[in-house]
Amino acid sequence: MPLFETALSGLILWAALGYLLGSIPFGMVIARALGLGDLRQIGSGNIGATNVLRTGNKPAALATLVLDSFKGAAAVLIARQFAGEDAAQLAGLCAFLGHCFPVWLGFKGGKGVATFLGLLLGLAFPLGLAACATWVVGAVLTRISSASALLAAALAPLWAWGLGYGSMVVLCVVLAVIVWGRHHANITRIVRGEEPRIGRKDRGA
Repeated sequence: MPLFETALSGLILWAALGYLLGSIPFGMVIARALGLGDLRQIGSGNIGATNVLRTGNKPAALATLVLDSFKGAAAVLIARQFAGEDAAQLAGLCAFLGHCFPVWLGFKGGKGVATFLGLLLGLAFPLGLAACATWVVGAVLTRISSASALLAAALAPLWAWGLGYGSMVVLCVVLAVIVWGRHHANITRIVRGEEPRIGRKDRGA
């Protein structure tokens, strides 16, 4: 864990700002702007890039992926710029929680994978790059988005430790636990062999 150098009032402020940034539902905003419908009524009902892809609009899915990643990285970088490493990690965590549990949507948000990868890139680029590479390798091997996400989350703490970012290991463990918890239904479908492959429009991640 990082050393706590920011005052409690400051940490509360950065936690709130991180949460508010993370809770912006870019997938829903993009889908509505392009006339793709309400994501909550499409496919899995998820507000993330994977479900946007099920609309058949690849540019919209890519934009959602980039923006959901960006809000995680932005929360980290802004907090680090004006406070410290403790505030940066807390803001990143809260941006992730904001995406998963946005107050605007009754705390029913996305699975948080893009935001998870984005905040890791913001915290330590080599760590984030390793997590992204893990996702890509998982996707190539399994063709299952959720399985790739689970693999990336599970290995993130090990990457943090191995790459010399010991202060980020606890955060990575917390993020991994939440990612796995958010994917409980996907895990059940993976075990049953029912989880859809990347690019298919049926229900899934």
